[in-house]
Amino acid sequence: MQRFMADFDLPMMLISKFIFYILPCKNDLILVLDRTNWKFGNSNINILMLGICYKNIAIPIMFKILDKRGSSDTLERIGLVKQFIYWFGKDCIDCLLSDREFIGENWLGFLNDNRIRYHIRSRNNFKVFCFDKNEEKPVFWLFNRLKIGEFYHHPKIVKINGVLCYVSGTKSLRRDGKLDFLILISFSKPEQSLEYYKKRWQVESLFKAFKSSGFNIENTHVTDQKRLKKLFLIVMIALVWCYKIGDFIDENIKPIKIKKHQRRAFSVFKYGLNSLNNILISNFNKMNINILQFLSCT
Repeated sequence: MQRFMADFDLPMMLISKFIFYILPCKNDLILVLDRTNWKFGNSNINILMLGICYKNIAIPIMFKILDKRGSSDTLERIGLVKQFIYWFGKDCIDCLLSDREFIGENWLGFLNDNRIRYHIRSRNNFKVFCFDKNEEKPVFWLFNRLKIGEFYHHPKIVKINGVLCYVSGTKSLRRDGKLDFLILISFSKPEQSLEYYKKRWQVESLFKAFKSSGFNIENTHVTDQKRLKKLFLIVMIALVWCYKIGDFIDENIKPIKIKKHQRRAFSVFKYGLNSLNNILISNFNKMNINILQFLSCT
């Protein structure tokens, strides 16, 4: 496998554009930026991923393998977003979502300067400067008086990490009973920030499909970055293929069973993966579907 992967070139632009081409929707895209990592022996695998939220999963569109441990830096994030804009344009973007790791003056400044809407979670102890009161305070103070579960968006522009933005938040209880806050900073539409941010978990479904609940990419033990990049690109296509198959079968042939707790028995991706496996391994297609049609834009 590793020898085969070393013998051919697979440009990311080719794969990213192919995935974008077969997406059913190409406008008002909600992008999500996140990072996944694992370790094999002394090698740290660290991948910064940009995905597109679509029907309960983030469709992988491009990524960067980080040659280091820990968080990405501003230039790496900006580079990924710039690459997306260069290949697909900015007008197709609705907004970008990301978690507390993806914060910082230069990063947010880049998004503001390019008028890319975002809803990004802030750390609770960040300082916020309120112009109306001409004072700086920890951002969670703006939401301290909320009831548990209540959502509030501050109506005026503030400054966080040196960047002008809107801020919204809600108060909750952690499993250990301690108070917690979900605080979101936004370029615009702060009143919608929570509904948008709820879609961020779709990237977790993506990583789960890549790893423990799908392709088990960690078990390949590939650590060479060039080979790992090729492997990831191939798996990206396979993931989208499986999801489109599962989505079609769920909506048109046999819906996924809903359990008593009102959750699906398994994910749409896993539905498609199992169906594709059965067809390819047994060569028996009892649903009589053309699996290759899901690698087109129709």
